[in-house]
Amino acid sequence: MDRETQAEAIREATAAMADRMAAEKSTLTELDSAIGDADHGANMNRGFQAALERLEDADDAPAELVKTVGVALVSEVGGAAGPLYGGSLMKASGELEDGITAESSVAFAERYLETLEERGKASVGDKTMVDAVTPAVHTYRKAIEVDDRDPLEALGKAVDAAERGVAFTTPIRARKGRASYLGWRSVGHQDPGATSTYYLLEELLAVAEEYLNGDVEVDAEADVDPEELEEPALEDGADGGP
Repeated sequence: MDRETQAEAIREATAAMADRMAAEKSTLTELDSAIGDADHGANMNRGFQAALERLEDADDAPAELVKTVGVALVSEVGGAAGPLYGGSLMKASGELEDGITAESSVAFAERYLETLEERGKASVGDKTMVDAVTPAVHTYRKAIEVDDRDPLEALGKAVDAAERGVAFTTPIRARKGRASYLGWRSVGHQDPGATSTYYLLEELLAVAEEYLNGDVEVDAEADVDPEELEEPALEDGADGGP
């Protein structure tokens, strides 16, 4: 895709994500009410609506568009979620300075995860959005760099990995964020941050299918299982957000 088409795809993906956050607002609120502040749905909806508005006046460079979305999320999404989602996007956007390619998309995904872990001080097994992002990123990179898959197929596998990461959060105890204050009472509840991450990736895949003229199986077997990545952290630490 040329730069103009890439910009168009980013704008459409943001619009699709905004629509999804609006549609899932109640679901995310219900999930967050069980182990958090019951504001994740409203916050994510508000953040993406703000992102849409800011994109109206943004430059069409892919990196600038993604950075603009990140700035909007930092500004409008409350609590720890804003810096986690938005700040990570802002940092990772630099990997797209030369446009979106298979290589730059892998670098973008890895930088996003790296920043997320640094800001949230969370890892796999802490019952946060990291449990969805980590297997998705690892799967995406392996599919492209090791298995020589095209980006669309790799993204389909990443979405499946994220979905399994969401399921992984339900039976484990929270060790970061407000949910950690519940101790063992957090067991049995699906993490809202991991869930919203999965929803966003689903919308990204739908738009990618449109622009890359393809169709993939979202439930294709992923190459990375969340439980195989690393052991849950044993110590209780700082607030890691959603």
